[in-house]
Amino acid sequence: MTPNFDAKRVLVYRLGSLGDTLIVLPCLRLIARAFPNAERRMLTNWPISSKAPAAAAVLGSTGLIHGYMHYQVGTRSPLALAKLAWEIRRFKPDVFVYLAAGRGLANAKRDAAFFRLAGVKKFVGLPLTEDMQQNRLDENGIYEPEAAKHARNIAELGDAHLDDAASWDLELVPAEKDKTAALLQPLGERPVIAASVGTKMQAKDWGVENWRGLLAQIGAAYPEFGLALVGAPEESAVSEAAADGWRAAGGGPVVNLCGKLTPRESAAALAHARLFVGHDSGPMHLAAAVQTPCVAIFAARNKPAVWFPYGPGHRVIYHKVDCYGCNLETCIVQKRKCLMSITVDEVMHEVRAALSTVAK
Repeated sequence: MTPNFDAKRVLVYRLGSLGDTLIVLPCLRLIARAFPNAERRMLTNWPISSKAPAAAAVLGSTGLIHGYMHYQVGTRSPLALAKLAWEIRRFKPDVFVYLAAGRGLANAKRDAAFFRLAGVKKFVGLPLTEDMQQNRLDENGIYEPEAAKHARNIAELGDAHLDDAASWDLELVPAEKDKTAALLQPLGERPVIAASVGTKMQAKDWGVENWRGLLAQIGAAYPEFGLALVGAPEESAVSEAAADGWRAAGGGPVVNLCGKLTPRESAAALAHARLFVGHDSGPMHLAAAVQTPCVAIFAARNKPAVWFPYGPGHRVIYHKVDCYGCNLETCIVQKRKCLMSITVDEVMHEVRAALSTVAK
């Protein structure tokens, strides 16, 4: 598509958390190329008690998005919806780019009706077909990554260049890099393994004993490495408990960065790492964005490959059980059998394979 230099205002609709924003980075760059002179705002959700959306914590000062509109997920309040429609109408978007997750045709049609009432006339990516809603399945039985589905849905704007590392560039600034470097100083000049072991979702929780056992094996096998733990403040204690295995096995020094870094500063820390080890999480997507190879432990709550870290060099452990694709956040009946069937030795095998291929 030839860039539209005349469009003055573009509204992008994307809900979700850290990982949800990261996987559409190439799409946001494509939108910026397609509408270079437009003011680009994002309609998105704010985490509870937060002054800014997750998207802002990821995008920082990249200039891909210039401002944010607040959407309260799931609201049925006529007053709240009327206020939102008025805010959109006042903004007067020339183009509305739909990057929200597929939630069925009925929801897409309802969204279309609401946004038309709010004054939107031009839509890009509105998923009004099953093909646009679903991740395609290729001839080898591999599902289309979520990033690729969104790029396909807005392909009328051009090529999102998913396989170009520059499309995932977070444009980290010196202050973010400097703060991270200072916190990593206890590791000295050692190569770094980064790990994220905490999670807010029970269905993704591999268990502290598994993490302790894995870090013990890694620490014993690679004592020349330092360990950097990343995650949210509430994940600090479980990260310390898991790192006890590393320490007891004679691993190198440990820095616990949980709660000490913004998402973008965490990305700067992960860029220092030779390898990232963790579960399906925001830090995993941050590591992939800065081109750090990942060994990722996945529950089968999503279809395989849809949310795997994007790009080459990653190793994913995923057991496709009979109830895969359940989308459960809490798994009681099946006792997380997909995730808990993954063994420490199985993950350690992938860690060894990954470290044997990365640059020394």
